[in-house]
Amino acid sequence: MTLLAIALLGTGISLAAEPDKDAKPKDVPADYPLKKCPVSDEALDAMGKPVKVTHEGTDVYLCCKKCVKEFDKDPAKFTKMVKDAAPKK
Repeated sequence: MTLLAIALLGTGISLAAEPDKDAKPKDVPADYPLKKCPVSDEALDAMGKPVKVTHEGTDVYLCCKKCVKEFDKDPAKFTKMVKDAAPKK
């Protein structure tokens, strides 16, 4: 009986500790359509606070400042990724 209680208690603790994989970092708007950095394909908060860049009025969130260099090489490509992922109106 004691082992069952310990097993159930352990399971409850481990389930509660799992992060929400669909949660966006607090610095990214809830309606932002991407879950990962369009440049590196890493989680938006993989390197700390996400970096926001804007191209032609569209905000794009990147996982780090290093990705800004790559973004600047072809901003239209990454902006299109955000627009394509956005829900259609």
